[in-house]
Amino acid sequence: MEGFVHIRIDDRLIHGQVATRWSTGLRVNRIMVIDDAVASNDAEKAILRMAAPAGVNTSILGFDKAVANIKNGNYAGQRVMLIVKTPVTLVKMMEAGVKLLPVNIGNMSNRPGTTQYKKSVSMTAEEKEAVDTLLKAGIKVTAQMVPDDPEVGIESFF
Repeated sequence: MEGFVHIRIDDRLIHGQVATRWSTGLRVNRIMVIDDAVASNDAEKAILRMAAPAGVNTSILGFDKAVANIKNGNYAGQRVMLIVKTPVTLVKMMEAGVKLLPVNIGNMSNRPGTTQYKKSVSMTAEEKEAVDTLLKAGIKVTAQMVPDDPEVGIESFF
């Protein structure tokens, strides 16, 4: 993942905390969102681009194009923050041959069919299994809403 500095799971994607706290603290020059549904919705893409801080580029891509771009080294020399809605996407990336960085879970909203593990982290059985897969693969997974919060391993909430 040449050029990438952070991976975040956040079902809100680009929003205030990402724009003001994470992107500034990590000094990113690009925020990448991987989500097939969002990538095919021009209105939603426009809203996310407006939420990104001035001077920070956005890439809002479907899964296949994003993985191809990452594997081709298209982001070398940049400082990219990757955001996905679900850990399932990250497992698919890993299965496609992408070597992942440590993962931070910011927010996964409480929805029908989820179990709440932390105030801001609720997961379906499939999402929990995906996190377990990441952990078994040796990928560090933390739960941290904002950079000032302590970095805590997600497994301590299970």
